[in-house]
This record gives sequence, C-alpha cells and structure tokens, in this order.
Amino acid sequence: MLDPLTTLPDGTIKQVNPFTGTKVWTLPGRGRRPIERAARPPLPIDPADADRICAFCPERVLETTPEIARRVRDAAAADGWREVRGLAAEEVAASPAEFRLVPNLFEILSYDYWHLTHGWEPTAEMTARREHYLSTPAGREHVERLARIRVAARSDGGSLDEPLTEAEVDREASGLFAGNHLLVVARRHFEEGATDDSRLRGSGRLTPEEHREYVGFSIDAMHGVYRDNEHARYVSVFQNWLQPAGASFDHLHKQVVAIDELGADLERQAEHVSEQPDLYERWGWRYAAERGLLVARTPSAVAFVGIGHRFPSLEVHSLVTDRCPWELTPDEVADFADLLHACHAATGVEVPSNEEWHHRPPSVDLPMPLRAVLKWRISTLAGFEGGTKIYVNTVSPWTVHERVVTRLRELVGAGAVAETLRLAD
Repeated sequence: MLDPLTTLPDGTIKQVNPFTGTKVWTLPGRGRRPIERAARPPLPIDPADADRICAFCPERVLETTPEIARRVRDAAAADGWREVRGLAAEEVAASPAEFRLVPNLFEILSYDYWHLTHGWEPTAEMTARREHYLSTPAGREHVERLARIRVAARSDGGSLDEPLTEAEVDREASGLFAGNHLLVVARRHFEEGATDDSRLRGSGRLTPEEHREYVGFSIDAMHGVYRDNEHARYVSVFQNWLQPAGASFDHLHKQVVAIDELGADLERQAEHVSEQPDLYERWGWRYAAERGLLVARTPSAVAFVGIGHRFPSLEVHSLVTDRCPWELTPDEVADFADLLHACHAATGVEVPSNEEWHHRPPSVDLPMPLRAVLKWRISTLAGFEGGTKIYVNTVSPWTVHERVVTRLRELVGAGAVAETLRLAD
C-alpha cells in the first residue's frame, strides 16, 4: 500500500484513506480556520420550557412514534440502570426516561419495502406490543394521529384533518410497530438549568456514565434489528449533530437503520481484510502512531486522527477484532464509549458533526473491529469535489491532533472525561 500521507514541498498534504481509497488534499494556509459555526448572540429560553422545545423532548413524547424501550436510572440495579419495555401510551407520557428507543416516523426503508420485497413479517413481540398499545384510548389516538401524518405525507394535497378508515389505520400501524429504522433519543435538549440556547446537550456534555449507556443501548438496538429481520445484511448506526450535518432537530439522537446489502465500502474492505487480516491495526492506530496522530486510548480501544476523509475526522477503534459489537464485554463497550465521548467533548457541541459507526456484520467472518468516525462538518463540498472526486479538507491531520489533544488535556484536568482515558504521548 502507498503511504496514505504525503506532504509536498509547498506544504500541500495529499491523503488517501487506507480503507476506502478516498483522496483528500489539504492546502497550506487554511489549517487555522475557525471550525465553529458563525457566532450569534445566544437566544434566551425559559427554563420551564426546556423540556418541550422539539418533538424529541420529554414533555412531547407522544409526538414521536410508539416507544419500543427506554433506559432509566435505578439505584437498586447493579449498574444503576434498568431497561423498560411494553409501556402503554399513558405510561410513556407519565414519566421521563434518560434514553428512549422509538421507530423513525419516515423510514429510509419502510415496512412495505421489507414485506413486499422479502416477505418479512413482524415478530410475535412486535405484534403483541402493537395490540397492547392500541388497547388504550391514548394509544389508539396516538397511532391514528401518526397514521394521518404518514398518509398525508404520501398524498398530494393530503390533510391531517381527514379521517382514516380502520383499514388505513391498521396499515400504518404495521409500519409503526415493525420498523427497521430506529432512533435512540437522549432525554434533554439543553443542559439542566439552561437559560439560553447555547447550552445544547450534545454527546460531549453527557457524563461518561451516561454516554456508556447511550452507546450500549444503541448496540443493543442494532443487535435487535439483526435478530428480528433475517433479511437485514447490514445495520447502519450514525448520529447527525446540528442541522448543517443533516439533523432535523438539534436534539441528541442516533439512528439505527437496516439495509439488505453490505454496501460498497464494506464489500471493498472485506476483500482487503481477507488479504491483510491486520488491516485496521496496521493502517489504523499503528500508522497514526507512526505519524504522530494518536490521540488517546483506553484498555481496549484507541482514538486517532482519521486520514483521507472528506472532512476533518477522528476515529475510535475497538482493539477487539473477532467479535460483533453486541458480543463485546461491558468493559470493552465502556472503553469504546469513553473514547468516543472524549472526542465529542474535545470537538465541542458548537461544531456540526456526523458520527458514523462501522462493524463486522454477522454474515462476515473477518477480523473487523467496531469503529466510529467523527466527522467535523465545517466545509461545503462543491464543483471541484464533484468533478474530480478529490476532496479539499481544510484542516490538516496534525492541526486536528493539536486542537484535540490540547482540549483533552483541559478536560482530563477538569475530570470531565473518563478516568481510564490515557492521552497519547
């Protein structure tokens, strides 16, 4: 493999992603540009309204789809957390949860796609949850309202006030309770006690403990989709933070999406791994260490500056390569989650970002670790990139490294990241 990083005499840095082959150029003189969004004066908010800012907020839970599961704090539990399933609509609205698992109202691949293309049917658990939820007045009204939204969205000139037949409600309910595109939604929109909208509660503002639960809940959701849909060849997990990165709401959530293909990147990487089993170690954290781009590590995971991404990026790799994500031990999940949390905290909630997960699906028996790429969406792709498929990345890998490690030193000193975190020397 050619060296993924080449610096030319004028200071131009040419990068080639060692896993995907994406080509990126970093041009001199642009590496110190601000990465935050254009500053504006914070807008005041009434703390009494902080839990009803958007449809993901805890006082508006019945604006999302029927809840599948939630994670709540429980002092009696060994780890301080408990998962709750099977709540009726009245129970969902009665109390908040730290994290909720709900179907996406507008899926990438709908229930009809899976049913008509593959003959997939809802599981017995999904059917029982649907019957239980529809058995109460609030549950029935909730589903009917969501059904009207879905029907109106597919119709020219559809109205949310038009009544639906029983058959139409039942049809829409099938998708609402048998979705393969899920959301893991965090509780708070803003920091507790916030008085203006600058205090968004992004991943880096969770506590390390909360972030471990968030990541573990997302892994469990991924596993559940694989388990319940035999036609799901890959389950994509990602997080869009802030509208410039594709988020509908500035409210923390991950998406868990089943597809019936492995995807071009995974197919290509599988070929490379079959020829070079240590691909992710050799051209991931080991190469980053050789080039001075290692950021931090925990006992079973490592974080470093990514190479050859369209945007400045950080990568977090588990050092476990022989298991699927849900087969990792709790400590191994925590190690991965703690590093990802630290990368978010060092990035800052003001920076739009995409968090993309990659993993070994059950159908692939190759050494592939759970890994996440955190991309800073601080530039806009334009005609040059579209015409050449060479991407101009405005911040060099070493500038990203300097910014992140400097900030992490401050966070370690303040006790804001996990104690197991060890910064790269």
